[in-house]
Amino acid sequence: MALRLTPPTKNIFYLSTLCAIVAFVLYLLGVFSGVGGGFPMLPIAFWVAMLAWGLMTAGVAMKGGLRT
Repeated sequence: MALRLTPPTKNIFYLSTLCAIVAFVLYLLGVFSGVGGGFPMLPIAFWVAMLAWGLMTAGVAMKGGLRT
């Protein structure tokens, strides 16, 4: 039994790309500015990036399905 990997749908791709851009902006805000008055931006940026990665992984793995 093998997992067939296929390109994700456009909506999954756009959603995961948007999450990745938001994570990058949050990372830059957390590193280069004092925005938020001590609000922890870096852990939030990490989890938003993990959400983007998880969406893309699920989109690639689930569209093709399993084949025997």
